[in-house]
Amino acid sequence: MSDTNFEIDNAQWYSPTSASPIIDGYRPMMIGAPADQADESYRPLTDGFARRLTYLRLSITDFCNFRCEYCLPNGYQGKRPDDELSVSEIATLVRGFAQVGTKKVRITGGEPSIRRDVVEIIKTIKQTKGIETVAMTSNGYKLGKHLASWQAAGLDQLNISMDSFDAATFYKMTGFNTLPQLLADMDTLLATTDIKLKINSILMAETAFENLVQAIDYVKDRAVTYRFIEFMQTSDNSDLFFAQHAQSDIIIDYLLEHGWQPHQRGSADGPAVEYSHPNYVGRIGMIAPYAAHFCDTCNRLRVSSQGKVHLCLFDQGNYDIRQHLQQNDIAGLVGTLHSFMPIKPEHHHLHDSNSGIMHNLSIIGG
Repeated sequence: MSDTNFEIDNAQWYSPTSASPIIDGYRPMMIGAPADQADESYRPLTDGFARRLTYLRLSITDFCNFRCEYCLPNGYQGKRPDDELSVSEIATLVRGFAQVGTKKVRITGGEPSIRRDVVEIIKTIKQTKGIETVAMTSNGYKLGKHLASWQAAGLDQLNISMDSFDAATFYKMTGFNTLPQLLADMDTLLATTDIKLKINSILMAETAFENLVQAIDYVKDRAVTYRFIEFMQTSDNSDLFFAQHAQSDIIIDYLLEHGWQPHQRGSADGPAVEYSHPNYVGRIGMIAPYAAHFCDTCNRLRVSSQGKVHLCLFDQGNYDIRQHLQQNDIAGLVGTLHSFMPIKPEHHHLHDSNSGIMHNLSIIGG
């Protein structure tokens, strides 16, 4: 692996070999796999803050066909990359992660369903020893067409991005007039598959209360979790962020006042806190990255569709591991993953309006 350092918008990208970057005045250990660490090849990944990393979020493309106003309001720009990770590279990646304790893999994008080999990718991950849960996040475009093949491939969980129950608002936000079909397809999923369904919605001041009321009604008789995600600022959405950002408290306070109770997260769960009510089949969730101590229980690493590790969604750089994947080098991959642990940051810097190199959330799936 060659040693590469270069600047993009004042953020350093780094391909680790013989030298280590300086981060916040601290020069961490050499990035690589020391020869005397062979006995650590199955040691679970644990970062410098005693957090066990059991969850991999894997982007398989950064291309998305939607034009969501908070992410890609002008649509995907430029040509879709022709060097996305192959199925064989993904197989090596997931085997390595599983060897060091990863239990859950979430396939993200962009929009992962535009990959023609997404079924093969799901199947490959599902068949990897040690992986207990295969999940995917999608915008649900033509969901009905894909359901049977995703179920057959072994998909366990599906998160659908759906920011409104109102067709006109949905069209305004995404550029697609497909909400009625999406709602029908999700009901088909619930009736005909055992895939666990969650729905994600960006919490925006203009639609927050309307969405909450409709979401509560929606989960009355459906085994679905409808999750609100606090709107996160990136360098591409600052104007909209300051116009529409709403605090998670407005949702949480309403739920608690109306008899909903929070549940404790599992060790391989994502960052949402879910709330249930004895009179409702489904749940309401909240992902609040601006809340105090949000990062304390981080259990995730992210890998981009070009094989770069992101230690945090809003980190200042990323780390190229593709050479290991191309060479089916599990030992090298595992050693490199362990060497990242001392430099995984304790928390993001969103409170300082610093989203790192994350220009928009389609880059590695949010």
